[in-house]
Amino acid sequence: MNKLRKPKKVFQQGPIPAAFIGQAIAKHQTKTDIGAHNIFLGQVRADNIDGRSVKAIDYTAYEEMAEKKCHEIRESTFEKFDITCMHIHHSLGLVGAGEICLFVFVSSKHRDVSYKASRHIVEEIKAHLPVFGKEIFEDESHQWKVNS
Repeated sequence: MNKLRKPKKVFQQGPIPAAFIGQAIAKHQTKTDIGAHNIFLGQVRADNIDGRSVKAIDYTAYEEMAEKKCHEIRESTFEKFDITCMHIHHSLGLVGAGEICLFVFVSSKHRDVSYKASRHIVEEIKAHLPVFGKEIFEDESHQWKVNS
């Protein structure tokens, strides 16, 4: 199925609120051809690095390029997997430890497909999305985050 999909806005300022996630789930209750949803939530960890504790991450991106890349990830995922719909939301700006910075929501007729597509999306985002995180420590020092 090769239908043209309008690019969706991916980025939002600050952490992704639980109410936003809940509303996204609720909106899908009317889509009765869906049998499975898979949700991935990325949360900022209070990592301890060299004796300093991370209190937040300040996310930045060249938004136009990152939106384009995210659209490519979406399109390739629709081509690879038999999914019904997909939503990707990523934070920009300051996100505190314990807050949600990435929300990936995948729906399909069957659970196995939703699991595999969700994992694929998250791995593609981590590997290719030009988003940069500056880890802010409790002592106000910082360093650029390296994804593992």
